[in-house]
Parts: sequence; C-alpha cells; structure tokens
Amino acid sequence: MNQKTTEQSSNYEDLEKMSTSALLKNMNAEDKKVPQAIEKIITKIEEVVNVIVDKISKHNGRLFYIGAGTSGRLGVLDASECPPTFGVSDNVIIGLIAGGDGALRKAVENAEDDQEQAWKDLQRFNINENDVLLGIAASGSTPYVIGGVKEARKNGLVTACITNNADSALSKAVEYPLEIVVGPEFVTGSTRMKSGTSQKLVLNMISTAVMIKLGKVKGNKMVDMQLSNSKLVDRGIRMIMAELNVEEQLAAKMLQEHKNVREVLKKHKNEL
Repeated sequence: MNQKTTEQSSNYEDLEKMSTSALLKNMNAEDKKVPQAIEKIITKIEEVVNVIVDKISKHNGRLFYIGAGTSGRLGVLDASECPPTFGVSDNVIIGLIAGGDGALRKAVENAEDDQEQAWKDLQRFNINENDVLLGIAASGSTPYVIGGVKEARKNGLVTACITNNADSALSKAVEYPLEIVVGPEFVTGSTRMKSGTSQKLVLNMISTAVMIKLGKVKGNKMVDMQLSNSKLVDRGIRMIMAELNVEEQLAAKMLQEHKNVREVLKKHKNEL
C-alpha cells in the first residue's frame, strides 16, 4: 500500500537546527502550495456548493460538518461564524466534532475511533434526506467520519468530504470527494499545518458561496449580519451611508429603527 501523502516525510531535515528565519521562510514556502492544490479542484467544489444550495433553498435542508481533532474544530468554526456573518439560524450549518464540544479545547482520547458515534451525534438533530453531510479528515481514514458518511448515505443523504490524501476510504464512501493533496507537512504528519489550512480555505469557500447564492449578500456587503457588537453596528451604519448616500447620523437612526441593514435598504432605497 502506498504511504499516505499526509504521512510522508517532510521535505526538510534537522528542523531543530534551523534559524528562526529559516523556519518561517520554509513554512511559508510550503503554505504557498495550498492555493495551488485547491485550484485543481475548483470544479468539484462548485458541484458541492450547487447541491448544498439546492437542498437548502428547495428542501429546507441543512449542511452538517463532521470531523475529529483539527478537522472537527475547523468545521465547528466555519459553522459558528455563519449566523453572525450572514444572519442565518444556527440550525442551517451545523458542525460536530468527535468527542463533543469539550474536544474543541482538549483532545478526547480515542473519540475519533468510534465508527458508530457520528451517526448517533447526527440523529440528535433529526438529520434526514433533505440535508447534506460533509466529512472532514486530512488522512481520509478517520473511523468517526467514515462511519458517519456511510450511514448518512444509506439513509439517502447527499454526502461529500474534504481530505488531503488521494483515493482514501473516506473519498470512496461519499458522492462528492474533495481531495486537496498539498504534499508532506513541514513537520512530518502534522496535518494542523498545510492540510488544516487547505481545509479552512475550502470550508470558507463553500459556506460563503452558499450564502451568497442564497441571497445573504447584496453587492459585496453582509446586509444580513447580526449587529452583535459596536464594530458591526458601525459597519452597518457605513453600509447604509454608502448605499443611500446619507449622513452618519441619519444612517444610525435608520439602523436603530429597523435593526437590520437589509431592512433599512428595503425600506428607504426608493424613498431618497
């Protein structure tokens, strides 16, 4: 069996003997390979985005992420950022990590080795054939993730994955495999590095493209964002000023009245 790309020996030797400058420059050189690897699979990412948009817009479906360790944390991160950014319910994109929320801060022993647990975790959300399940695993061999997507597919869900090895067990278990082969890690096997970076970028691409296609962005503005802090309120005011060509005081008054940038624009766009 060929060795997994994610486990291949680093292109660099004697890391502990490198200067700080050399360490940073070499890590940066490796990181530059990530967008090039992603570019090769843009068409496949497009297919995943389109099927997610279809399920959410036409069937009131949801997008679920499952993963373990770094992969699981990245899924939870992406899901948790969508409600404040795009104003959607936290029930539209849902991230689950092996070992539960406690594993976000501390590793949970053997959590990723249970092939049946992911489906049990997903059933708490009444997951069904209207939903999409995306498994994330750098190695493509994580039992928690593979077990989850296999069971989901049996139950009629659309399944996809993000992995950093070609022809993995995870890729073979889903309909839409996204294989981002970024090469050996700077520190051998440390997939929190290039592999994790690639996963973060692709998750950003998927969720952002989905939200745009669902109408959650106007022009290039996050008009549905939650106004949960002063920075976001200020951003909302500036959006209104730019769109309606009004002074700051009036923009602030409008936002305070309607509590939402989109509502302000809808109400006042044709009145000024």
